[in-house]
Amino acid sequence: MDNVNKKLQIIPGVGPKLSREFLNIGIKNVSDLEGKDPEKLYLKICAKQGHQVDRCVLYVCRSSVYFAENKNPDPEKLKWWNWKD
Repeated sequence: MDNVNKKLQIIPGVGPKLSREFLNIGIKNVSDLEGKDPEKLYLKICAKQGHQVDRCVLYVCRSSVYFAENKNPDPEKLKWWNWKD
């Protein structure tokens, strides 16, 4: 499980806690994020925890999907605050 955690932590903004949340909803690799709806990922994390999670998690979900779908992601777009509503 630690090796899987480290794989997800290559995504900027994803630390140990969020990588565990991704694992809890079935995301085991960066490639598992490709084509996913970030808002649905966020809602799944909320449902697993039984309450609404910090909105920063939503923004990191958005940047994580972008990271997974782009081979050469723009470093500026990987900053979570660029994905706020």
